[in-house]
Amino acid sequence: MAALFFLPIISFKPFIAAVVLFSKQTKMKQPVEMNTVSQILEKLRQKGYDNELSMTEDGHMKGNKIDKVYSPEELTIIKTYRFEGHSDPGDNAVIYILKDQEDQISFISDAYGMYSEQKGPGFDEFLKKIPTADRDMQELF
Repeated sequence: MAALFFLPIISFKPFIAAVVLFSKQTKMKQPVEMNTVSQILEKLRQKGYDNELSMTEDGHMKGNKIDKVYSPEELTIIKTYRFEGHSDPGDNAVIYILKDQEDQISFISDAYGMYSEQKGPGFDEFLKKIPTADRDMQELF
């Protein structure tokens, strides 16, 4: 009977070791603290990526720092940041980080839907036509 008593104790050691090893390997990573709109805009400014694009009256995008007018085909969205307000839908915002054909980085900031501050009716259609870069290559910061 003594052998039967010790056999389960001995057989639990590998099981306990496996559970400990598994729990160390599958430990969930702590969520990264969410950045604010102003933090993202400040990081862009620090890196020299402070060319904000806005819609022109004729349906193109124009930079505020780089005097160039873009069509959707000349841009690529390389990263998107979305921000949701806790209680006010008017606090919902999005920042699109874009690259042009000469690898100049620019951004578009806007609110969602009816709160959009972009001029001209073609803003949404313009955005839909901009190609999106491979999502695996989005490490900008």
